[in-house]
Amino acid sequence: MTKNSTCLPIQPIGVARTTDDGETMFLEIDARYADAFLRVAEKQHLSILYWMHELTDQQREILQVHPRGDRSVPLHGVFATRSPMRPNPIGVTRVELLGVEGNRLLVKGLDARDGSPIIDIKSG
Repeated sequence: MTKNSTCLPIQPIGVARTTDDGETMFLEIDARYADAFLRVAEKQHLSILYWMHELTDQQREILQVHPRGDRSVPLHGVFATRSPMRPNPIGVTRVELLGVEGNRLLVKGLDARDGSPIIDIKSG
């Protein structure tokens, strides 16, 4: 960080949990955010922001990749790709909302790993 950098405290709001079917995930959101669930059940899709917690410090230093791991494609800077290799490993996935059960959301299409910290949820 530079002398003029701002500290950005990001606190997880919940955690992603795999289900037995392998196609859906539960997002277990901390109960203190219960008021934020108002009208969420009316949505068909949500954008989930999560921390890719399994990336190592070395992987976070990789700044150029072959898109989708295809070495026949020229190198791209990670900012020009959707690669998980990035300085701040924040994942973003648009998911289908299948249901809301208390402080848990059942979603389909999330490419997070079991135990990934959820850092935000947005409509659409």
